[in-house]
Amino acid sequence: MEATHTPAKRISVGDVISETFTIYGQNFGALIGSALVVFVVVGLLAGILKAAGGLILVLLAAAIRMAGNALYVGFVVKLIEDTRDGRRDFGVGDLFSAAAPFILPLIGFGILFGIAVTVGFLLLIVPGLILITFWSVGAPAIVVEGIGPIDAFGRSWRLVRGNAWPVFGVLVVVLLIVIGIGIVLGALATPIGDGEASTWIASIISTTLTAPIFAIAVSVLYFELAGPSAPEASAVSAPASQPPPPPPPATPAD
Repeated sequence: MEATHTPAKRISVGDVISETFTIYGQNFGALIGSALVVFVVVGLLAGILKAAGGLILVLLAAAIRMAGNALYVGFVVKLIEDTRDGRRDFGVGDLFSAAAPFILPLIGFGILFGIAVTVGFLLLIVPGLILITFWSVGAPAIVVEGIGPIDAFGRSWRLVRGNAWPVFGVLVVVLLIVIGIGIVLGALATPIGDGEASTWIASIISTTLTAPIFAIAVSVLYFELAGPSAPEASAVSAPASQPPPPPPPATPAD
């Protein structure tokens, strides 16, 4: 049963951003290495399918991209869940294995999120911003609490309620940082060449560097907002506890 939630404190935009980049720096190798594996493989497969043409292949390419994004988001959430005690106990492979079961729920959440937010933006933008803010921690809730995509919307809304402005502030700051990195990398790639290859390489590098930032930020927000109601389960299933020793044999009666 889902735990009730009463915000214990007002979250700080500065603290969340600082913790986001602290985690990013401390786990840079794991985050960037895993992002390279996921997004280079996904980018190659999706690019090949899209270049081949045909509606079915284009849709398949989109599905591969969504699966890759969902797997990486789940990986980052599990990594942060694992490091909440100040150290990382599990390897990259273990974290990917722990995140894999949540790919389909995360894809479902992402599709519904995208449709609803798009409709919200069409309604004079403000409703879209509200939905992005209140549903921002739905993905971490799916991975940590094991809830379904539909329940994740309500769970996220209840967690964000009372802290909407700080959450919105975090999202804006992260978005500006991601846009800034993309602009810089795009400017650096332009002198190298104007062909599709240089653009594709710049896109892969930009995605690899920025994908962890947003995923870390929303995960930090989730754990800050959930507080004591966040499950304390480890990132990867821990070994079962040892059974108690058998009782000593009965002493034979004299």
